[in-house]
Amino acid sequence: MRAVVQRVSSARCTPGGAIGAGLCVLLGVAAGDDDATAATLAGKIARLRIFQNDQGKFDRSLLDTRGAALVVSQFTLLADTTKGNRPSFTEAARPDVAEPLFERFCAELRDLGVPVETGVFGARMEVELVNDGPVTIVL
Repeated sequence: MRAVVQRVSSARCTPGGAIGAGLCVLLGVAAGDDDATAATLAGKIARLRIFQNDQGKFDRSLLDTRGAALVVSQFTLLADTTKGNRPSFTEAARPDVAEPLFERFCAELRDLGVPVETGVFGARMEVELVNDGPVTIVL
């Protein structure tokens, strides 16, 4: 799995949900990923200390701040552009494999206590966000 995690003051996906302060997670599921991969990455993101404490240091996680997550499926994160100018997506999992793992990732976040909104898997979506910082991490 590959994730682009952005700290946001707000984010929304059309079609899909919206959140206030928290994280916007663009999630690409790779061929070969499994339930354990989804659980590990969800735990890492929920505990990623990229929110500021009272001294302005990155010391608080999504769990500490009680923020929400907007999770958007994005297979294009697995693009391979090493040959030519047209991206290849052979590294991405097929939709019938990726969708259950996307749902598993979201369920793992929810099980940790993170409120989760999502985009619509496989749909063409518009994502709007206000990046707070800006802070963007690639995992």
